[in-house]
Amino acid sequence: MSYSSDIAFSKTVKAIQSRKGSRSAYAQMEKNGSWASEVTPKLREFIAEQRSFFLASGNLEGQPYIQHRGGPPGFLKILDKHTMAFADYKGNRQFITQGNLADNPKAFIFLIDYSRKARVKIWGTAEVIENDLKLLELLLPAPGEYRAIPEQIIRFHIEAFDFNCPQHIPQRFEAEDVERALKEKEREISALKKRVRELEKAIKP
Repeated sequence: MSYSSDIAFSKTVKAIQSRKGSRSAYAQMEKNGSWASEVTPKLREFIAEQRSFFLASGNLEGQPYIQHRGGPPGFLKILDKHTMAFADYKGNRQFITQGNLADNPKAFIFLIDYSRKARVKIWGTAEVIENDLKLLELLLPAPGEYRAIPEQIIRFHIEAFDFNCPQHIPQRFEAEDVERALKEKEREISALKKRVRELEKAIKP
């Protein structure tokens, strides 16, 4: 690849960009350094706050598959400037992703933060790791923080990533965040009501 973005911008993609008028803008982006390929502070901070993401893989025939993965904030961990990993918990035991990665290590991670209307796309390769207790211990949350049974580890090697524009992302919030905000408002309302009662008593003849 001439540029890190070539992992997604194939010759066919670039031809379409040229036909539809966006190639010049992306060509300038390439000249300015293209997409990042090493973990940045912005990416590290974004990933540390996410509770879920989507992992895409494909089999030898090119059939794509997308799997959702969730956990407590920070369950997807940065290991170094090129590597992430997460504990893969027991699920329906279809093992489609594991089979795909055994045949074709190319993978893709998509993270979206609805509350901040932000998303990031990460290209790379992935591998399933079994029986590495030392690494698993590093990836597991604190005891009691998340009830799930870890089965293995998926380690992801970053080749390129891009923060997408916020256009068309609906703004949504986590239930816990909404509940916390409502409780704070209830406390404020209770305090105001109490103050009103105190003032009413003070002005009574």
